[in-house]
Amino acid sequence: MRKLENSELERKSIADFKKSEKTPLILVLDDIRSLHNIGSVFRTADAFLIEKIILCGITATPPNKEIHKTALGATDTVTWEHHENVLEVIENLKKENVTTLAIEQVESAIFLQDFEVEKNKKYALIFGNEVYGVAQEAVAICDGCIEIPQLGTKHSLNISVSAGIVVWDLFQKMNWPK
Repeated sequence: MRKLENSELERKSIADFKKSEKTPLILVLDDIRSLHNIGSVFRTADAFLIEKIILCGITATPPNKEIHKTALGATDTVTWEHHENVLEVIENLKKENVTTLAIEQVESAIFLQDFEVEKNKKYALIFGNEVYGVAQEAVAICDGCIEIPQLGTKHSLNISVSAGIVVWDLFQKMNWPK
């Protein structure tokens, strides 16, 4: 077994990325404080050809050298926008027939492994603040909630880790259904 060189990985150019068909997922980041978390989510979004990231509230925006440190150029490929109010964003997405899902521990949440994607449907995944999670007001207006099962003593994951887990799970369900 030999590790592949970067030149062997056949990566897309920025122009090819922009022209590529996107995974029908929108990531909504609300009041994310860590610039490294923001950058990491951009990098995950690039890896899985995510349609767009919507940054809300105090979430910092590119260009920013601390975001760039973990995004490694993904802020140049992934479409993004900023809005002040996450509630307005969720309402507007719902008007566009996008299914909004808070990634949070709530009553009646669907465990990630049990969530089934529907063909030809677009989803927006709402991720909240590192300390408080997704705001209750946002949870209340979402179409549903997905929970990542956790078995240890901690009951939360880093937001960039959560985004990676959920995006990968939905991506593989959309692309390689059983």
